[in-house]
Amino acid sequence: MRESEVIERLRRIATAPEARGLRDDVAVLGDLIVTHDSIAEGVHFLRHDPPASVGWKLVAVNLSDLAAKGGKPVGALLSLTISGAGDWEQAFLGGIEAACDSYGLPLLGGDTIALPPKAPRVLGMTAFGRSSERIPDRGGGKAGDAVWLVGTVGDAAVGLTQLLADRHATGPLVDIYRRPVPLLVPGEVLAHHAHAAMDVSDGLLLDARRMAQVCGCTISIELDQLPLSSAFVAERGQDRAARLFAATGGDDYALLFALPPDLDPVTLSLPSATRITRVGSLAEGTVPLHLTFGGEPVELPEKLGFEHAGVERRNSDDRGPSPAPLGNRS
Repeated sequence: MRESEVIERLRRIATAPEARGLRDDVAVLGDLIVTHDSIAEGVHFLRHDPPASVGWKLVAVNLSDLAAKGGKPVGALLSLTISGAGDWEQAFLGGIEAACDSYGLPLLGGDTIALPPKAPRVLGMTAFGRSSERIPDRGGGKAGDAVWLVGTVGDAAVGLTQLLADRHATGPLVDIYRRPVPLLVPGEVLAHHAHAAMDVSDGLLLDARRMAQVCGCTISIELDQLPLSSAFVAERGQDRAARLFAATGGDDYALLFALPPDLDPVTLSLPSATRITRVGSLAEGTVPLHLTFGGEPVELPEKLGFEHAGVERRNSDDRGPSPAPLGNRS
C-alpha cells in the first residue's frame, strides 16, 4: 500500500477543518501550527549514522514544516524508542538537545517505549509553531504565480550516495544529509506573502507536482535554473543529468513558494545569506508537472522522488535507505 493510498483512506477520518483535508504538511488550530514527522532506521537514516545527528535530524525535519508556514517554534513532544544498553539513546538525546537549543524549541514531553532486540528504531516528534498572520496552505497557488525555491537541492542525495559507498565518508554533503538546516527565518518572511507554500523533502519534482495537483494548476520547473551548491557541482557537475538527479533526490528541506508574479522576494527583509531562486511558474492546465531545460521540454523521469510503499521486510543485515529518502508525510 502506497503512502498516497493511506492518506486517501485517512481523509475519511480526519474530517475536521483544522486538518486541511490532509493535503498539507500541517494542521492549523487557530494561530497554532501542528506537524508530526517520524524517522526510521533504514529509511531516513543509516544504521551507522552518529546517533546525535539522528536526533538533530528529527528536530530539523519537523521545524522545516513549520518554516514553510511561517511558524515560530513554541514546543515539541518526542516519541523515543529504547533498544540495548542506552548509549545510543544518550547520544541521540544530545542531538535533540543541541537542535532544540539552536532553534529555541522547548521540549514539553512525549512517550518512551522499549523495542524488541534488533528491531529497527522508529522515532517521532510533534512540533508546534505559532503565527500571528495568514498561514498559507499548499493549494492556494494561482495561474500566473512565480515559483520560488529557498535553499539548494541535491546535496543530501549526494551525501547519502557517498555514505552508501563508504560508511566512513565525510565532507559537506554528508553533513547536509545528516544535519539539515530548517529555514525558519526566510520561511517566516515569505510565507505571509505566499499563495501556496511547502517544504521540499521528497524530491523537488514530486513535491512540486503535489503542490500543482492541490492548486489545480500545471507547474513548470526550469531545470537549468535549479540552485546547486558548489559542493554538489564539484561532485556531480551541473549538466541536465546532474540537475535531474538533484531534482529527484529528496531530503533537501528547501522551501517552495508560489508567489504573486509582481512580487520580487529579493526586496523583502530576508537574511543576507538567503539563497532564493525563481525555478518556474504556475499556469492553467490539467497536466500537473512540466519540465524544461534551456527552454526546451524534457521528458519526466520515471521516478520524481521518494514515496513510501509497503514492502516485505528485508534481511536485517541489508537495512539501508533508498538513494532518495523521505522526510515528510506528504
